[in-house]
Amino acid sequence: MRIIGLAGWSGAGKTTLVVKLLPALIARGITVSTVKHAHHEFDVDQPGKDSFEHRQAGAAQVLVSSAKRWALMTEHRGAPEPPLAELLGKLNPVDLVLVEGFKREALPKIEIHRAANGKPFLFPEDPLIRAVASDVVPPEGAPRPLRLDDLAAIAEAALSLAEPARI
Repeated sequence: MRIIGLAGWSGAGKTTLVVKLLPALIARGITVSTVKHAHHEFDVDQPGKDSFEHRQAGAAQVLVSSAKRWALMTEHRGAPEPPLAELLGKLNPVDLVLVEGFKREALPKIEIHRAANGKPFLFPEDPLIRAVASDVVPPEGAPRPLRLDDLAAIAEAALSLAEPARI
C-alpha cells in the first residue's frame, strides 16, 4: 500500500477534495481507502441502535455485519489514540490510502490551502509537504504548486508523491 496525506487547516476543503479525488483515482483503476482524523469526539452509531447500546454497556469492540457491509467499532476506554501506522494495519490492502488530517504525522503530504481561511501555509514548517494545492499562488519556495481546482493534476501528484505505508 502507498500512502499520501492531505493536510490543511479546518475549512480548507480537504474533505471536499477527497470526495472529488476518489472517483478520479478509481477511474484510473486505482483501489483507494481513506483514513480520516477527527479532532473531536465523534460517533458513527446512534442511540437506540443495538450496537450503540452494546458500546454504552461497556463492550471494548462491537462488530456489526449485514449483507452489504460490516463495521468494527473500538472504544479506547481511556487508552491513548493509536498511531497512524497501527490504524493503517487494520485496512485491507489497496493501491493507495488517502489520509485526511494527521498533519503532524511523518508521511508525504499535499497541503490544501484556501486563502479565505486567513491561515498561514503549512509547508514552510513541514518538510514532508511535497505539493501545495491552493486557490491562490503559493509564496516563493512552495513545493510543486497546484491549483485547487485542477483535479487531474492533484490526482497525478497524489499518485506520484505517495510512498509505501510503514505498517
